[in-house]
Amino acid sequence: MGYLLLEGGAEFGGLMFEPDLNAIELAGGFNSPICIIPTAAAPDNNHKRAGDNGVRWFKSLGAKNVFTVDVIDTVSANNQSLAASIRTSRLIYLLGGFPRYLGDTLANSICWQAAVDAYKEGAVIAGSSAGAMVLCEHYYDPSDRKLMNGLNLIPNACVLPHHNTFGKNWVKPLMQLIPNATLIGIDEQTGILNDKDKEWHVHGARKAVLYQTGQTQTYARGETFSF
Repeated sequence: MGYLLLEGGAEFGGLMFEPDLNAIELAGGFNSPICIIPTAAAPDNNHKRAGDNGVRWFKSLGAKNVFTVDVIDTVSANNQSLAASIRTSRLIYLLGGFPRYLGDTLANSICWQAAVDAYKEGAVIAGSSAGAMVLCEHYYDPSDRKLMNGLNLIPNACVLPHHNTFGKNWVKPLMQLIPNATLIGIDEQTGILNDKDKEWHVHGARKAVLYQTGQTQTYARGETFSF
């Protein structure tokens, strides 16, 4: 099994080089293939710009083989050629944007199955904001204020991105909707990356907050936790 990187938003700048460089290392180094999946930015036709931003960022960190895979709707999500590019990638990065569109587009698609196959073979799957949200069993759709089924790489969990701004406002409703789940608040410009021992390491500018069994615990940059 591979690794997961969850980021709270405002990626591609500042201290975000910390989690992303660690992810590149786990993916096999600077020559390893890195694919950017811009699905969540497609509803407002922002996927091209957002994808290009991701490519520029990872190249600025020293990565040599970075490219976008234009999974932007259910048709492209079931394109065999795109799936093949994802399957051979060692770092697969889901951009932020519209979480429900992202979750609905990837669910049960051959491109998502390709990402899972790569993950099972040791690849890193990363997501920022909406990209991090859909990786859990649950995610919150703020537009409809509904709890949705995610892609379930992290069972019984739900990510609250942008926790230091608006994400913290989701804590109360989510505690009522899924009282037994683990809520993971991740601040902007902050990422949490797991390791083989199932510990999560906090990288970046700010903090991560864990809500579980009625308790709240805050973890700063450089600290680790498990759940």
